Amino acid sequence: MRRMLRRGPGRIARLDRALVRAISGFPGGEHDDFFRRLSAVANKGKLWFAAAAVLAIFKGRPRRAALHGLIAQGVASAVTNLGFKTLLPRARPLPEHLPVFRFVHPQPTSSSMPSGHSASAVAFAVGAGFVHPVIGAAIAPVAAGVAYSRVHTGAHWPSDVLFGSAIGAGAALVTRKWWPVRPPFPDTRRNRTHAPEIAGGLGLSVAVNTLGGSYGPETVAALQKVFPSAYIQQVGQDDDLVAAIRAVGTHPGTEALGVWGGDGTVGAAAACAVAEKLPLLVLPGGTLNHFARDAGTSTLTLALNAAEKGEAARADVGHVVVERGLPDNPERLALTMLNTASIGLYPDMVRRREHLQPSMGKPLAGVVAMLRTFAAGTPTTLFVDGVHHKLWMLYVGRGRYFPRDHAPLVRPVMDDGVLDFRLITADESFARLRLLWSVLTGTVATSKITHLREATRIRVEASGTPLTLAVDGEAIPGVRSVEFTVRRGALTYYSPEP
Repeated sequence: MRRMLRRGPGRIARLDRALVRAISGFPGGEHDDFFRRLSAVANKGKLWFAAAAVLAIFKGRPRRAALHGLIAQGVASAVTNLGFKTLLPRARPLPEHLPVFRFVHPQPTSSSMPSGHSASAVAFAVGAGFVHPVIGAAIAPVAAGVAYSRVHTGAHWPSDVLFGSAIGAGAALVTRKWWPVRPPFPDTRRNRTHAPEIAGGLGLSVAVNTLGGSYGPETVAALQKVFPSAYIQQVGQDDDLVAAIRAVGTHPGTEALGVWGGDGTVGAAAACAVAEKLPLLVLPGGTLNHFARDAGTSTLTLALNAAEKGEAARADVGHVVVERGLPDNPERLALTMLNTASIGLYPDMVRRREHLQPSMGKPLAGVVAMLRTFAAGTPTTLFVDGVHHKLWMLYVGRGRYFPRDHAPLVRPVMDDGVLDFRLITADESFARLRLLWSVLTGTVATSKITHLREATRIRVEASGTPLTLAVDGEAIPGVRSVEFTVRRGALTYYSPEP
């Protein structure tokens, strides 16, 4: 078979020459210039990169179609140019086989077998068509024209084009499950309740963490302007954050507790709100404030409207019991978890992703952050519910987060009663290669190294070396064991009606 493809003897060679003779008999005309230009514009995939750029303007399926088309084209091009053209050298058609005015000049010097133009064209069209059939159907005639142009201009034999087209279709099929289309996120749903109506901030006590990343001299003045009757207390560097927030929550006349700060500050305020049976108003502030986003109070205006109207909802909270210190003299901590907890390399990945996201967008930032983090990281050894694991990342979310892969972003429901538990393990052989491959192909969620489940109770124990646990962004070193449970509907928080 290899000898037949290399030298083109027998029936294939005779059929190739017969088809080329038939094409050479076509009368000359403007179509010759058309196919020559079409062939030229497809050199090095330029035509398909341009098509992908146009599709990328439109969000959703057109953009994903462009991405899958480019992935398939890249695979087809690599297989063709780095593989088959080396293994199957074959001479291209000679000038006497076609009219001189039609013959491509200069003729490529690489092997004629197979056609790289055809492979790339078919790969892009079929790959895009898997995601968006209408786009695939629109591109198909252009791809067919590129493939035919290689024979029309004498750059390839017909069998080269056929073989290249088969490679392109195969590449699209192989990559079909790479970077799969994410299912749509569920609609936002809230378990509505009522809270005190805070007109002008009367009855509202607010704790402001001055260490929050977006804090400035104007922060308190801006809050006082929005809530003129509120009691606002700043928490400084030398203050005990938990004690300071508790003092704010127990200030005389307090009917609702407000908090300005990052995830850790909001978590401490939530614990106080639950203990004092106060509704919590989460204000946008701090370096990262995921709960404000999930609660719908991502601006002061939204927070003000919800507080004045008493619009609120209930949320579950995570209850985290940590044991650390020496085995014969352990220290026990009880924490409230609003958002997430993690062990391993997840916090580093999140920091990188948040840093890259403004310039790259969420999907690409997640990929780059994970590649950078896990390329140099080392796995952690521990026990999860009594089972021994080596893992790259342990992640616990209070509630189901979406998408269901390594980079959860959105939590549509705040009171679903579950812990979103995810492991990316290093138990398997070639663990790092498996991980990097799944990141590059977008198959982390379906890879054997990824374990996704939901639970209401999770226990994690160190295997020898104590662990570092991050709860809502706050690091806790020296952890020997930790147990996560769910407290259903324990927190009332202000949230504007949709």
